[in-house]
Amino acid sequence: MKKFLSVLLMAAMLLTMFSIPAMADDTTTLKVMLWDRGDAPAGGTVENSKMTTYINEQIAPLGIQVEFVSTPRSGSDDKLVTWMAGGSAPDIIFTYGQSTFLNFATQGGLVDLGPSIEKLGPDSNILTYVGDVMNMGNIDGAQYALLSKRGAANPRHTAYIRQDWLDELGLPMPTTKEELIETLYKFKEAKPDCIPWAMNGRTDTEKTYLNFVGSYVDFADLKDQYSYSEGYIVMHDGALEGIRTLNKLYNDGIIGQDFATDTTEDLFKAAVASGNVGFVLDDNTRIFDYMEALNCENGAQVRTTFVPVSCFTMANGEIRNPFEYAYGMYIMVPWTSADKVDAVVTYLNWLADPVNAENVAYAPEHTVDEAGVPVPFTGDELSAMGYKTTLDDFNILNKHFLFTETREGVIAGYQGKNIFESYDWFAKLYDTIQVGFFRYPTMPMAPEVESQKGDIVKADMITYVYRLISCPTDSFDSLEAELHANLVNAGLNEIIEARGAYYDSVAQ
Repeated sequence: MKKFLSVLLMAAMLLTMFSIPAMADDTTTLKVMLWDRGDAPAGGTVENSKMTTYINEQIAPLGIQVEFVSTPRSGSDDKLVTWMAGGSAPDIIFTYGQSTFLNFATQGGLVDLGPSIEKLGPDSNILTYVGDVMNMGNIDGAQYALLSKRGAANPRHTAYIRQDWLDELGLPMPTTKEELIETLYKFKEAKPDCIPWAMNGRTDTEKTYLNFVGSYVDFADLKDQYSYSEGYIVMHDGALEGIRTLNKLYNDGIIGQDFATDTTEDLFKAAVASGNVGFVLDDNTRIFDYMEALNCENGAQVRTTFVPVSCFTMANGEIRNPFEYAYGMYIMVPWTSADKVDAVVTYLNWLADPVNAENVAYAPEHTVDEAGVPVPFTGDELSAMGYKTTLDDFNILNKHFLFTETREGVIAGYQGKNIFESYDWFAKLYDTIQVGFFRYPTMPMAPEVESQKGDIVKADMITYVYRLISCPTDSFDSLEAELHANLVNAGLNEIIEARGAYYDSVAQ
């Protein structure tokens, strides 16, 4: 596969040498990747909306226009590989996957952005506002990617539980995972038709189980943390006990029975939104998508349903809550767009400006509160105005606004115009997610074997966990042995050993 991809990339590079020059009016058109979350505005499309018009109006004086090329958020890295292999990638592409980035970079598939950034001068928006995370995209002095700078420090995933069910049944808030499990069984006993713990089967994220399984793992040191970060933790000593516990919960009807086939999250979303779910582990604020329907009537809050909970205790009683890194996406330019790299960097430099980034992320019509925190529009409001409802998908580079550096600012940012809960609820969310703050060690490079095999192994590990959770209890051990052997054959042990060796080489 690597050889095949390299050949195709070389062919694409040759085609670039004979590419069509910029338009006669000296306007360069850039094709820019955009996630499609099924959130197109009313009467519009994801690729053509009020925001795409706004961006093009703003950058026209720079001699640039953009055309957005959408791809479904789920499975977008697979689409990237297809684009790159076929020489048809947009001029600006991105991924959260370090292995995906390194695979492209080490095979000669990406443009060095460094010379174009230097042309902007030392006071460029790129260097000023995202320069401190650029090192993660630098390989041997070549800047093969810019890294998006995240805003508020947020955990990767957050757990939520139904406060109204706890109150109804006279149950205390669980503070350990043992108490959580006991509570989930009581939910099932009192509400036989409910789904005590809802999961889904998305194959590009471990969000519905990772914090729970990780709580069964004790790291020896920083090297151990690096070797088994983050998805690899399910292969660490102790993790199998956590997966076995989930298998018992599944077979006892505590976890939704059809979760593993719900690869689009449709069943998961419907179950949560219907009010039939007692507990979820999901992206940090995803629960917001369902709360107004659950909590409100006639435009006003009448009840509290889900509240954040921190209860995934480790053997020592402490909690490890993995947070996102300060950087996010790797933003890249494929070799097929080498003739447009100056225009790409000019566009990204415009996008890195905090004023532009704020207008793109919140819509230019947005207001700010007395503390200067942007007040976001609701999804329905954005759609009615002609915008894609997830505007931050356009704001790919600089998400770090000043308000994200303070507790009050972050709480206000969470609350926005949401009517489903009070300020105190959002303040509790902030305080709850700070418990057990943890970040895995990071390195700008990774072992070659991980670049070659990491994406496949990571995807296979998710399938490994799903199949073990949902198999009959008496088949657990035999299936685990089979699936583990498949992972080893795919390169699992090579990758973990190489990560450890790489850590030692850098630490010295």
